Amino acid sequence: MDDQEMISLFFRRDQDAIRAARDQYGGACTALARRILGSGEDAEECVSDALLSAWESIPPQRPRSLGAYLAALTRNQALDRLRRDSARKRGGGEAALALHELEESIPAPSSVEDAVESRMLAESLDRFLRGLPDRDRRAFLRRYWYLCPVKEVARLGGMSDSAAASLLRRLRKKLKQHLEKEGISL
Repeated sequence: MDDQEMISLFFRRDQDAIRAARDQYGGACTALARRILGSGEDAEECVSDALLSAWESIPPQRPRSLGAYLAALTRNQALDRLRRDSARKRGGGEAALALHELEESIPAPSSVEDAVESRMLAESLDRFLRGLPDRDRRAFLRRYWYLCPVKEVARLGGMSDSAAASLLRRLRKKLKQHLEKEGISL
């Protein structure tokens, strides 16, 4: 079943939509949540919560890519859980490390006014990513969207760990320069 057929099931409020979405995208979403949280059980709960969010938001939302939409919902669920858990027991982990690496390049919103700028930031980030060579874009997204460990970024990109770490460092620097050039305050 393709994405549009599954989205049609969501619009018809047919519960087969959830089963089809879990069958098609559950594995990838679980892997994403597990990378962030480090726990299979917590990852499964995040995927279930993401599927419930999809059920509640489609309609009115009509995502172009159901897989990307579910990945974003899952990632948000997992990051929310990570923040809650970290607040309880100040800890680290790969996801926290990857997000910390980006802090010096991307400003965090701290007020309602900043939320308006976050749209500009998203558009600028989009332009930055589109301007990167394919290998660099994949490495950046693997590390900072999918929160893969540097070793996995290196393996998937066919490079050494140190080459991957160096590439990611250069990409963060380029991103910071790009944002400054576009007038995004840091």
